[in-house]
Amino acid sequence: MDAMADILVIGSLNADLVVRTLRFPAPGETISGEDLAIIPGGKGANQAVAAARQGLAVTMVGRVGNDSFSPTLIQNLQNNKVDTTCIRVDESATGTAIIVVDASGQNSIVLSPGANGKVTPADVEAVSFKNADMLLLQLEIPLETVTHAARSARQNGLRVILNPAPARPLPDSLLADVDILVPNESELGLLSGQQVTDVTSAKAAARTLLAKGVKTVIVTLGSNGALIVTDEQVQHIPSFKVDVVDTTAAGDAFIGGLAAALLKGKPLEEAVRHGNASGALAATKFGAQPSLPTQDEVEQLLKPFPR
Repeated sequence: MDAMADILVIGSLNADLVVRTLRFPAPGETISGEDLAIIPGGKGANQAVAAARQGLAVTMVGRVGNDSFSPTLIQNLQNNKVDTTCIRVDESATGTAIIVVDASGQNSIVLSPGANGKVTPADVEAVSFKNADMLLLQLEIPLETVTHAARSARQNGLRVILNPAPARPLPDSLLADVDILVPNESELGLLSGQQVTDVTSAKAAARTLLAKGVKTVIVTLGSNGALIVTDEQVQHIPSFKVDVVDTTAAGDAFIGGLAAALLKGKPLEEAVRHGNASGALAATKFGAQPSLPTQDEVEQLLKPFPR
């Protein structure tokens, strides 16, 4: 990576195998769904596309398999102006996500990591951090690699945003290298060891992570917006009312929008509102990367708010 990149994303690329159905099946039950759709996804790639559509230069680091899915995933990133020169082709299968979307737009997902599970600290070492300003991380690649990437970014002066999904316990050493942690309620509950049921309990749980070295915690609350918790402030940013079609990648859209606004110099409150708008718009369309909004779409939704 020699070209300038505002954002470096080290994470997952998946082929999303999506079926829409009226409701989720009960255990042991077979139900009918619509035609299978194969859509580019993966939290890392989703966040890369989300940021790129907000006008930023983005480089993606990760692995795909040597199969029929990988050319589609790489081409889609290139179509969205994401630099793919740091994506390696592995001999294993491309990561896949089996996604069922019900009539209300909620989803149920099973991940098969494939090549994402082969992303190593050596892949991180092969990348130059000197031309980037921010690193986006998730947990769909090995934790050892995430930890190494966060430490490398810290040593090179990049801001680190970690989306701790899928949820799992994290070492304090990783949390100490994170500038902005963006969990949802269930992820926050697991990381803090506290039950999170509302804004009040989310505040208390987030403060336990600040004590471990995280600089800022932004809790995504779905239709209830997002909660900013730092040592200096606690602020709830309401969501936008939209007609939900599919919530897949809404959280990734939030992070892409948040990162873009921060790199454009927006204050934290405004950046979170930008993230909320991005996530809300993503929920109005079907699929992961196809649903991610453009900069113009987000600005239209934000027009009533003062700048």
